[in-house]
Amino acid sequence: MLDLDLLRSFVSVVDAGGFTRAGERVHRTQSTVSQQIKRLEDELGCILLDRVGKRVTPTEDGERLLSYARRILALAEEARDVLTRPKTEGAVRLGIPEDFAAYRLTQLLAGFARARPGLRLDVRADQSTILRRDLERGEIDLALLKRDAGEKGGIAIWPERVHWVTSKTSPIDPEAKSVPLIFFPSGCLYRTRAIHAIESAGRAWHMAYTSSSLSGIQAAVAAGLGLSILPAIAIQPGHRVLTEKDGFAPIDKTEVALVAAPNASPATLRLADRLAEFCDEVQREAA
Repeated sequence: MLDLDLLRSFVSVVDAGGFTRAGERVHRTQSTVSQQIKRLEDELGCILLDRVGKRVTPTEDGERLLSYARRILALAEEARDVLTRPKTEGAVRLGIPEDFAAYRLTQLLAGFARARPGLRLDVRADQSTILRRDLERGEIDLALLKRDAGEKGGIAIWPERVHWVTSKTSPIDPEAKSVPLIFFPSGCLYRTRAIHAIESAGRAWHMAYTSSSLSGIQAAVAAGLGLSILPAIAIQPGHRVLTEKDGFAPIDKTEVALVAAPNASPATLRLADRLAEFCDEVQREAA
């Protein structure tokens, strides 16, 4: 019988692309994960992973095992949930950025809630500064946060790809004396980064449109009211990405972090695992 812990480590290494991040996912050291993969390879009599530098990819045998491993782990977790889940699991309070709320994440959350009728899922979409405050106050149990790269803490972390955008049909003159900006209210990470970048280039700016709604910002950009910074998943067909050739340097060193409260419940940690898998998939699609 295949060991579930070994399969879980194998899937985590493939999803994370390396042993270090996989260890963080399964709460083990890099060397322990490496030993587990070796045990699994010895048990099956084949090589499952190609190791090139720090990058790890599945071999042909590894690809074949991967689909089975995911199904086995999913069935094992489903059985555990059905047999051990109390009639009432309480509540999980989750905070997410609005661009994730408008993406496929809502489907994942709906499926998670349907599979646990005894659980009350409370989701709020807001700015990361507000979600961070709510997490520190104990008002939410789990949060996906936008933050500066390199900050400490978090179950999992992903680098973020963001871009300057203007209207495709009514673009703003990139050489305008004062750059019109479109952002969330004060406290938005992108807003702060944009202002810093423009001032560092010695240019003037003004806030042309402020909205607490992502859809409002997207519409204002498409209409040609100004420029904004959006993550790749929030860029729409009516937007045009601006590059260094247009006079706008890339915005980097931001990341998405999954952070849980110190006393997170088992249900909260199970949801955290689902969110980590979702964000890994988003990263692979954007690569």
